[in-house]
Amino acid sequence: MTKKFDLSPQQEAEMIASIKAYFLEERDEELGDLAARLVLDFISNKLAPHFYNKGVADAHQYLSERLEDVFEIQRY
Repeated sequence: MTKKFDLSPQQEAEMIASIKAYFLEERDEELGDLAARLVLDFISNKLAPHFYNKGVADAHQYLSERLEDVFEIQRY
């Protein structure tokens, strides 16, 4: 399974800890490190690219609108 996003070991450890805490608090399930890492891999590989692409599309729309604002200040 190839990773879509590069995470530092510290970021990965923090995310794994967050996943474990979420499952414990919300589902009353204790996950081990391996299970939490598999959840993180699933999110990183299958879900995160959609959120990333949505962010790129939103940024494109925002910048396009600002560019239109720039054209409005042209003098004729």
